[in-house]
Amino acid sequence: MQLQVKLTLFITLSKMAVAALFILLLPRLIEDIAFKYNDYYLHEQEKKVLLAIRNNGIETYLQGEDNYGSYTMLKEEYISLEPATSHYAGDTIETVKRIVEKDTLTYRVLSHQLHANGKDYMMEIGRKYTTISQYNRPLQRMALYVLGALISITIITDLVFTRYLLKPLGKIIRTRLFRSNFPFKEQGPPVNTTTADFKYLDNSLVALMNQINVAFEKEREFTSNASHELMTPVSILQHKLENFLADGNLEDEAQSKIISMMSTLNRLKKIVHSLLLISRIENEQFPRQDNVRLNTLVHQVVEELEHRTAAKNLDVKIELTATVVLRQLNQDLIFQMIYNLLNNAIKFNTTNGSIHIKEYLTRDTYHLIIQDTGIGMPAADLENIFHRFRKHSHRNNDGYGLGLSIVKTIADFHDILIKVSSTPGEGSTFTLVFNLRSQKASA
Repeated sequence: MQLQVKLTLFITLSKMAVAALFILLLPRLIEDIAFKYNDYYLHEQEKKVLLAIRNNGIETYLQGEDNYGSYTMLKEEYISLEPATSHYAGDTIETVKRIVEKDTLTYRVLSHQLHANGKDYMMEIGRKYTTISQYNRPLQRMALYVLGALISITIITDLVFTRYLLKPLGKIIRTRLFRSNFPFKEQGPPVNTTTADFKYLDNSLVALMNQINVAFEKEREFTSNASHELMTPVSILQHKLENFLADGNLEDEAQSKIISMMSTLNRLKKIVHSLLLISRIENEQFPRQDNVRLNTLVHQVVEELEHRTAAKNLDVKIELTATVVLRQLNQDLIFQMIYNLLNNAIKFNTTNGSIHIKEYLTRDTYHLIIQDTGIGMPAADLENIFHRFRKHSHRNNDGYGLGLSIVKTIADFHDILIKVSSTPGEGSTFTLVFNLRSQKASA
């Protein structure tokens, strides 16, 4: 998952979690705010009543009576003054029930004891409980609207800023890493960013790629030079040995030793030729302009190897579409690649075994599958089969690991993906995945 997607998910989910927590706490918060405002309202009403009593006397309310009580029209609020039956100081606010005109109603009541005209009076100012909470739902709805708007604004802001912040990183990935085939030829200009970390990452990648290119060029130069230099003494030795063999005065034992030496020289020549081929491919000395009909090419390879399949009595089954054509390839190299794979399939097959060559076509890829019933390979060997001069413990042979190395070099040269699966004692399957987008295949 990309970093930007992860950050987007984190930002969205974190905001949703905050919103969910706020929604859970909202009813209690609104209720608490409503009660605090109501208590504040009762204290303000108390101040007004006490001010009126201080300025005009308590008779303003009692008017000759022992007590006083007044309710609003809908019984939402009331005020009462009664002689105090006990003495205590301070205000108290509590939720209590009161009977008003035979109706039992719940009020939030502020109680205050005062002294006037030589007597103690208990003053109560109450507000109906339902009046306090009647605005809770509208307030909650309004708060949710505001919360939704704020969450949306912050998410959009965070995503825009994150996208802007990570834009240099995306450019680094596209220009330095994405579809950047080895060797890295053109690095491009430095990524324009004010973020020091991204600058350091970009510079480090460029430096690393340059180091890899230098090392790779040295390796290719050494391989090419060494191969060319080896061919001269090998050819001279081979020529001299051939002259010795042409001399009829040699004894049988000497001839046998010279033939053995000739065999070793021939093997050395094959290795040198293989190294030269790999070097030429890596140096891109082959054109890629051929249109290859794989069905025809595979039949040509099988026909060339027919004497070897016949020697092991192998059943070769070809299931390929004749109309599939792959473009912008080098036919000789593709021939060599398939030849090496089929040669291995024959070499490590069992007598009376089989080789199955088939295909699989998708919208963007073409799969050429070569399946054999040979001795197979353990999983530990699969990682190293394309390495040069690497032998495998389970294969008792004289190979030097260059056949599959050539296959891998040709595949990389044509942007072909190689997949390998194998089971010891059952056989191996090599799959060549051609990229139809880059090679413009047509059917």
